[in-house]
This record gives sequence, C-alpha cells and structure tokens, in this order.
Amino acid sequence: MEIRVAELLLQCLKAEGVDAMFGIVDGAHIPFVGLTPRYGIQYVNAHHEESAVHMAEGYTRISKKVSVVIGSPGPGGSNMVAGLASAFAEGHPILAITCTRRTTTTTPDRGSAWQATNLCDMAKPITKYAAVVTRWERLPEMTRAAFRAATTGRPGPSLLAIPDELLALTIDESKVHVYPGGRYRVENMGAGDPASIQLAAEWLTGAKKVYIHAGKGVMWADAAGELLSLANTLNCGISTSMGARGTVPEDHPNYFHIFDTPAITTARNEADVILVVGSRLGEYDGWGMPPLWGDPDTQKTIQIDADPYSIGLNRPVDLAIVADAKGALQALVEAVKARTASRPAMPDLERYRAMSAERQAQLQAYLQTPPKQGVNPAQMVSAVRNFFPRDTITVLDGGNTVLTSLSYYPILASDSFIYSVKMGYLGTGLPFAIGAKIADRQRPVCLITGDGAIGFCIMEMETALRLNAPLTVVVAVDQAWGMEKPVFLMRGFTPDQFVGIELCPELRYDLIAQGMGCFGEKVDDISQLPGALERASKSGKPALIHVSIDPSLNITPPGMDNFRNLRTLTGL
Repeated sequence: MEIRVAELLLQCLKAEGVDAMFGIVDGAHIPFVGLTPRYGIQYVNAHHEESAVHMAEGYTRISKKVSVVIGSPGPGGSNMVAGLASAFAEGHPILAITCTRRTTTTTPDRGSAWQATNLCDMAKPITKYAAVVTRWERLPEMTRAAFRAATTGRPGPSLLAIPDELLALTIDESKVHVYPGGRYRVENMGAGDPASIQLAAEWLTGAKKVYIHAGKGVMWADAAGELLSLANTLNCGISTSMGARGTVPEDHPNYFHIFDTPAITTARNEADVILVVGSRLGEYDGWGMPPLWGDPDTQKTIQIDADPYSIGLNRPVDLAIVADAKGALQALVEAVKARTASRPAMPDLERYRAMSAERQAQLQAYLQTPPKQGVNPAQMVSAVRNFFPRDTITVLDGGNTVLTSLSYYPILASDSFIYSVKMGYLGTGLPFAIGAKIADRQRPVCLITGDGAIGFCIMEMETALRLNAPLTVVVAVDQAWGMEKPVFLMRGFTPDQFVGIELCPELRYDLIAQGMGCFGEKVDDISQLPGALERASKSGKPALIHVSIDPSLNITPPGMDNFRNLRTLTGL
C-alpha cells in the first residue's frame, strides 16, 4: 500500500501517544494536518505560532504527554522558535515540526529564496535535539531521536525540520518501521540503587531535623502522594520550587512558603539532613547554598533526580540517587516506615511559625490598606482564590501581579499551577491556560494576569471560544508596566520622568473580549468582583474580567524585596 510521507509522520506521532497538536495551518502542512482526525489527534489553530508553543506547554504540563507544535517555513517557524525558548527553560517536552522551503531552491544556499531560514540552527541552543530530515527513510528514526531527547533526563523540546516537498511524497508503506516508545527508550528510571535507598532511609530516620525540598521532577513523576507520605511520616519541614507549587498543599502545617523568611531560612539551616527531589536548586531556591541553606560540608544532602546532570549541579551532595521520583519515594517511604513510626511533631515548628509572624503582619497590613482608587490588588487575588475550588488550575502571568498572587493565592492541589518560572515570559499566561483547559476539561482554569502581559496574546481568547474551552481571565489593570515603576524610582527618577511606562487609560479589555464573542465585565470596586466571577463562570464561555487596581498599591507588592534579594545571591 502506498502512503504519503505526511501519513508516515502521523503514524510515528501516534505510536508515541500524541493526541494534541498546535500551530497555524500553512499550505506546506496541509497533507499532514488534513489527516490528523484520522489518527485521533486534535489540531488547534492559534493566532500566533509562539502562542501555539505555549498552548502545547500548558497541555503537556497538565496531561504529562508530549504535544506537537507546527510552524511554516520562514516567519512561522521563527515565531515558533521564540516559544521554544520557554519550553527549554521550563523543561516542557514539546516536539516542534517545521517545514522548510523545497530543497531545489535552498540547497545549496542561493541567497534569495523566499522564506528560506535556517530554523534548525536557530533552534539548536534552545532544544535538546534539532535536525533536518532529508530522506523519508530516516523519518521514523529521527522522530524517535527527537522523542528520546525530549523525554529523557530533564524534559525539554525537540525540533524536526522537513522540506515541504517531502511531506507530499508517495512511499511504499511496507518499508515503514514505526515503534512505540517502550521499544527504544527508557520510559521509567525505576527506584534507583537499593543500597542507596536504604542508606537514605537510615540518614533520614537518624536525623534530629529533616528538611525536604521538591521540584517539578516530582510533578512529572506524579509523585506528590509519595512525597507527602514521606514528609508526614518524618513530620519534617517541606518546601517546593516555585514551578512545583501545589506538589505540597500550601496549607499543609509543615509547608514553608518561598517568601517566608526568616522561617524558611532557619528551618533549612538547622536541618541535619536535606532531601532534594526533582529539583536542580536554582536561583529562586537560593541555589541550595548559604545563606538560605546550611553549609553542605556540615549538613548531609540526599538528592534524587532522573537526570544525572542535575545531581549536585548547584549544591554538593552526600548521596546521589538517579531514579524516577515516584519509584524512589515509594521505596524510601517503605524503608523509612520499616525503621520508625510516624514522628509525633516537627521539632521547633512553633518557633519557626513565630518567625513568620512579621511577614504575616505585613501581608495583613497590605491586604487591609484601603485603595485610593479602584481595587487593592491583594484583595482582588484573595477574592479570586476564595471563589475557585482547591483543585482549580491556576495560571499566573505578568510582573507585580505575579508577586501579589504568590503571596495571596495559595496553591492547594498538585498539578494545578503553571507559571513561567525560569523565564518570567510575558504573554504565556493565556495560551498556557488554553492548553491546560484542553488537557483537563473537568477542572476550572483561572488566569491572573496584568494588563501589560495580556496584551501579548489577547487574540487567543477567540481561540478558546472556538475550542469551546471556558476559562476565566482576571486582568489587573493599572494602565502601566507596573513592575518597572519602582525600578525608575530606585534609580532616582521621579514619576514625571518615567519613560515607556504608561498604557492607554481608555483600554477596555472586557470590551475586547466581548468583541470576540466572549464574556467580559469591568470591576472598579472589590464588592463587584465576587458577582463578576459568578457571572463569568456561569456564562459557559471564555471570560475576561477587567479589574481596575490601585496603581499606587501595585508599585510595591509584598514579596518584592524577597524577589530582589533572591536575585542577588550567587550560590558560591
């Protein structure tokens, strides 16, 4: 039987379990995209290729499946490359497929071919694998290489570039050899070395004070339950990286918030044994080094990670366990419980919580400050948190809006938080939220964003409407790039000297949403917000609530000093 190369590519994707694809359709893709329904792959057409990548990220983050994004030759693929920078930084396994112009016009380079761009070389620094497919016989093998790279160790994106004439080529299907992932790559690292697990259990049960820190590796392994079982048995302090928020419910009595200083610093410094699972201990984690952590020469450090390159990356370790987080934690829980009963209380927890009192007082003072105009940003965030159930998928985007949300919007369930942690990539919020909603249509999805950030991608509200993907977008509107105002002030500028800060005061984001057929409402007083959220939720449509916030309060949200201090640490 004869098939086209486009169908061979779809067979390869189906063998890997791909069920979602994002992009902007192009003439070169049509032989490929036109057959996606036959293979059970949902195709989502976005308004911008970068947004398509972010949608794929949101989908992958919640579904834990590799998703695909497509880009056209030249400009479309270039737009897509910008999104791959996010996937690479955040560790999201995405396969990007881009066409290239036909080889007779581009190979060798003639210098003037239309839309001829070396997308492969552009993508190499921000992908785990990038290659041009020049012969159809190599396509299955190169697709396997792309998936192997994307899913092995720390996840990340891969890219395949395919000349547009190749997709339409007719081939003999009997010569095709397509294999599922389990036949050519390791899909589970297992529990790690048994002797190391036993030694880790010995150290943990023998310590007076244990501290556990979890990263996104716990989330990818679906190991939140095992992590909590271990922490509850040891009754120890526990925290997560910012990207892994929700892995531990943030109302857990032993949880320490990233900005809860000096309590979190003291608890980490006083621990005898540190257990790090699925985290590289990056900048927002204080690099895992003093002053926010104890001296690695006097504390024992155990690190569990599926990626050997992440072991000891920023903090020296005493025991390294290369393993799947779920398998290793299951084995570790069993070994710990064989050695000890559950400990009755966390040592010095009351003292640590007393240290938290100053921060809590600051949070309350800011929360209770009457706004001079509009809405207190903290009250906005708190009202949104109070409205939505515990397991709502929450997406953050923006500058000071994110800092306010970090302080006033606790994440209370696993797999329910998405934010561009490593890049702070503005404009990711709405496409992240759309991808998450497509991955899980049962849970509510809420995006809290700023008016600067939503401007990058607001046309994707139409994409959500077209997909029948109801979600709620809350836009904190201060009519400015609010996070930059305090920087101007710190540099000695006065408000009348601000440059490039102000946005048009007439902008009505709710009316933009209404113009696309979505629900839109404007809120100027906190008393109006609960009703607006209720109406948005009941509309059954993608909804956008324009909340006019107090610009003066938005300049210095709680957490700003913590954010700046973390970025001054060197980890040396």
